[in-house]
Amino acid sequence: MKKLILYLSMIIILIGSLFVLTGCNMDIIDTNYTFDKCITYIGDERLEIEVKTWKDYEGEQIQIEAKDGTIYLVSMNNSMLIKE
Repeated sequence: MKKLILYLSMIIILIGSLFVLTGCNMDIIDTNYTFDKCITYIGDERLEIEVKTWKDYEGEQIQIEAKDGTIYLVSMNNSMLIKE
């Protein structure tokens, strides 16, 4: 009986911790990459952006903050992030 209670409490703790870890906006595995430059096309215009920070979203969009403070939301299909 004591073993059953112990096993059930361990299962509840594991399931609870999984819900806590998946419910937060936090990377469990560090997959952050740094890039120096982004080349993107907006219409027929080619932009070379010095990257301060960037963030990707579900799908194909990325948000790039340039070193001058301008924020771009562009399609990853028309962009290339470069590490020099």
